[in-house]
Amino acid sequence: MSKLATATRILMGLAFLVFGANGFLHFLPEPQLPERAGAFIGALVQSGYLMQLVKGTEVVAGLLLLTGIAVPLALVLLAPILVNIFLFHLTLAPEGLAPAVVLGACELVLARAHWASFRGLFR
Repeated sequence: MSKLATATRILMGLAFLVFGANGFLHFLPEPQLPERAGAFIGALVQSGYLMQLVKGTEVVAGLLLLTGIAVPLALVLLAPILVNIFLFHLTLAPEGLAPAVVLGACELVLARAHWASFRGLFR
């Protein structure tokens, strides 16, 4: 694997491990969100399971990326989460759009590096 793909895998793994774990341990300060964005996040938390599912998936996928085990599986698990992160920031909290774009670009770099694992999906 290229040095770019390795660095991207580690960066993305760290990001999802840290922010996923923060969903359970709350060691980072909560950002001030616009009203609609806060209401949306509040609804996810109030569901009683959805935010835990998302954050748990982020932790597992982050660990998979950091260890290099089952990287294509981690990318598949993170794809819908990344789409939602991007759309959340695009529509509700645009101040966080840049990190969402960076993580989306990381996903694409890694998908390209592991293209052989995804080729069958596009036949």
